[in-house]
Amino acid sequence: MSEQLIHITEAAGFQIKDMMKQNEEEGAYLRFGVQGGGCSGLSYGMGFDHEVKEDDVILEQQGLKILIDKESSLIVKGVQIDYKQSMLGGGFTIENPNAIASCGCGSSFRTASNAGKPEEC
Repeated sequence: MSEQLIHITEAAGFQIKDMMKQNEEEGAYLRFGVQGGGCSGLSYGMGFDHEVKEDDVILEQQGLKILIDKESSLIVKGVQIDYKQSMLGGGFTIENPNAIASCGCGSSFRTASNAGKPEEC
C-alpha cells in the first residue's frame, strides 16, 4: 500500500513528536486504527506502540513511523490527520472521505461498507 493511505499534516506530525518526547516514547511507532463503538458505530484510536503485528501496514510520514492494522486500512484510506490550535486549546482533527455519517459529538462515524457497532453516546 502506498504512503497516501493516510496523510498526517506538518502540524499534526509536530504535535505527535512533541507528545512522544513528553511521554519518553521517542522511537515508538504511532498506531492509528478504527474500532467498533461510538454512537455512529466506528471510532478512531491513536497511540504509541513498540510492536509491529503481522497484519500491520507500515508507513512513514513527517518523520513518524506509523502502524495501521490491515482491517483499519480499508476504512481509513484517504484520511487526513491534522492538529488545530485555538483559544480553548488544541486537538487532533480527522477528516475521512469514506465516512457517510458521523455523530453530533464528532468522535464516531460509519462508512457505506462498515456500520461498526453503534452504542449510546
